[in-house]
Amino acid sequence: MNSKNSPSHLPDHVLLQIFRYLKAEDILNLSSVSQTWYRVSKDELLWKSLVKRDWNVNPTIGIAPGQTSWFSEYLRLWQHTPILETEVLKGHTHQVLHVSFSHNGKYFATCSKDGYVMLWDAGYPARIKHYYDMKVYSWKNTQFSQFNESDTLLLVSGVHFGNHSNTGEIAVFNLEEDFVIQCRMSNKPYDFFGTWYNDNYLLSGDLRWLAHLVSTSVVWLNRASQESDSEFTSIMNRMFKFYNRSASSIRSITVANCRSLPQRQHTSSSPTPSNTSDDCSSNKSCHETGNPISHPDLPTADTKTTDRSSRKEEDVFFHNSTEGTLWPTNSGEFQSWRRDSPNITAASLLCNTSRMGNRDYETKEESKSDDDEVEKESTRSDSPLACSGAEASSQRAESEATDDDSEEVLDPREKFLIFTMGSRTYTPHQIGLKRISPFTFCNRIDIGPSLAERVAIQRQERQALEESLALGIPPPEPVWQDFEAVADRFDPIDHVIDLNGHIIGMSLSPDHRYLYVNVRPWPQGCIIENPLQPPPIAQEIDIHVIDLVTLKQVGSLLRAHRSFTPNDECFFIFLDVSNNYVASGAEDKYAYIWDRHYGVVLAKFPHQDVVNAVSFNPRDPEILITASDDYTLKIWRSRHRARQLNLPLVDLPVGMEFRQRSSLLN
Repeated sequence: MNSKNSPSHLPDHVLLQIFRYLKAEDILNLSSVSQTWYRVSKDELLWKSLVKRDWNVNPTIGIAPGQTSWFSEYLRLWQHTPILETEVLKGHTHQVLHVSFSHNGKYFATCSKDGYVMLWDAGYPARIKHYYDMKVYSWKNTQFSQFNESDTLLLVSGVHFGNHSNTGEIAVFNLEEDFVIQCRMSNKPYDFFGTWYNDNYLLSGDLRWLAHLVSTSVVWLNRASQESDSEFTSIMNRMFKFYNRSASSIRSITVANCRSLPQRQHTSSSPTPSNTSDDCSSNKSCHETGNPISHPDLPTADTKTTDRSSRKEEDVFFHNSTEGTLWPTNSGEFQSWRRDSPNITAASLLCNTSRMGNRDYETKEESKSDDDEVEKESTRSDSPLACSGAEASSQRAESEATDDDSEEVLDPREKFLIFTMGSRTYTPHQIGLKRISPFTFCNRIDIGPSLAERVAIQRQERQALEESLALGIPPPEPVWQDFEAVADRFDPIDHVIDLNGHIIGMSLSPDHRYLYVNVRPWPQGCIIENPLQPPPIAQEIDIHVIDLVTLKQVGSLLRAHRSFTPNDECFFIFLDVSNNYVASGAEDKYAYIWDRHYGVVLAKFPHQDVVNAVSFNPRDPEILITASDDYTLKIWRSRHRARQLNLPLVDLPVGMEFRQRSSLLN
């Protein structure tokens, strides 16, 4: 054959046309034929077409931000995405409900219906480092775990025994002292889960019913270390008290470190202000092409400094409240007291905490009616976050002048408190957001009146009540169903986003810029007439993406996974987000992974039963762990990581890839 007519001398445009019909593996093999073929095999337009062909990427979507090579992008999606089942862990003896990694990537924790929490060494092979049986504290199961920022403490939440119990508990484990329990606190409802506020403080919840279909959710800020030398040392402060309607409650709480916050208008303290609520059905940005990854020009969650100009915005959202001259308040753990006195500063009145645990409180207050408890609750001024900016500054300055060591600024970063809620029905269908500006934690409790003074006050109140009843004047009762009439007793929710479906999971992106939410949608245009009868939910799960700077839904919905349980049996399906990927469990016995930017599903990972949770290694997102009802955890690694460990790729089970035209070879 004439050398000029040999395939190695074909024109470039002919070679490119031929290569477009080949598999990526074949193109890479052919690149060694000649220098010309090697040069053509690296053509960027060729690999751009292969990325969009093999992963069915929308042709209008450009390359991921920060990337310059389509060839590198193809290799990332093919060789650097978790896909190989490298380990199967069988440490638990019941359904595995949750898995979470430490920030340094060295450990991961797992929770299960067997009542154990386990701490694993994340090296290869993974092994159990510590474990603890929480059934000794009457826990039915462990359900959620989270490491603090320094990876020295582990938050674990669980459910108490009881067929109809909605009460849970949070335990904090010290990872530097052989996995000992450092403290425990009540958590109600149990699917509040709890979360770290910063490295040394965590959030827990409480729920109290006020009237038919109406309740209040209280968010508590707790010290992770509750040892103290004085009974007057504060270990917990009440942060917020929210109004719940339609038999709903605050659930699935998390905290985002955000400082580049939008300009927002606050005109109502209603939990569902119409001017600050977004509806996906009317929001065109919900279905934009492409999904955001991150914005490097914006500060990330690791930034420690505070933007003072944005801090001034807190004046818009926080409101003043009135104080009586002498009246009792019940902050949920004990009875505290207030009175107008030049010797008691306004900031010192924020210390409505007690060294009693929540469990002790629940026992002592069990016989009281919920209405009486809330009537005696302190107003929003009890919260260090509920004051206007000017008043808060004045209070802090006054307190510092009289008691410099009684307060501490917990965290200089602006934060968002994020949670699920409902207003039309009891199932969670909305995302609520509450902005938190830097504030002080009151370390010492105001002891209040003496015992003799409290007895005298109670005697006066009883006498006044008897006189009123003798005159035929009944005591004033709050109309809890009328929110406008009792709004001043609760903290406003700054922003509400309605997702028109049952929310079953959410996770923050690593930079805390985006919130990813698992939602089982309602039928389009459905009307809810009875809050106790929510609409039927779809088997398909949608992943919505919310930009926490604009507070709008962005990108396209991520779809592929499915759930089958009805509303009254629906449970949380945990998802996780890395810089490039999103992963989620599902009830269809698979876990799924998507590319964040291209918005396409890359693969699914099989189990023998429901996959409840997934977790990326934050230091190495080429490692993914899935937790399932089949009692196992599976560790999935990329082909690249498996080669580094010298694992036999041909012998490892492979997840089901959605890459078209892929060969059977690894």
